[in-house]
Amino acid sequence: MALPKFLQPYLASYDLSKLDVRRDKQLIITQILNKGNYQALHWLGKTYSRKEIKEEISSPTPGMWLKSTLLYWLKIFNIKIDKKTFNRAALNLRP
Repeated sequence: MALPKFLQPYLASYDLSKLDVRRDKQLIITQILNKGNYQALHWLGKTYSRKEIKEEISSPTPGMWLKSTLLYWLKIFNIKIDKKTFNRAALNLRP
């Protein structure tokens, strides 16, 4: 399934024609939750189950999340992760 063109701003470093909804699920969910607008979030909710989205938030990809955004989604989905996992997931712009 091809990704809609309106997602390009949220996956700016990627060629949408080469991304696969299933294979690249982790990347797509993370980037849209991090940066997406209402339209992108609506698409995300129609494309992936609540369980799939919660799994990505529960096991966040290291170095891919904005701290404030990850905190927001953890609260929205009432998910608790340990501090080490959170810190590893958070994008560090000042290494």
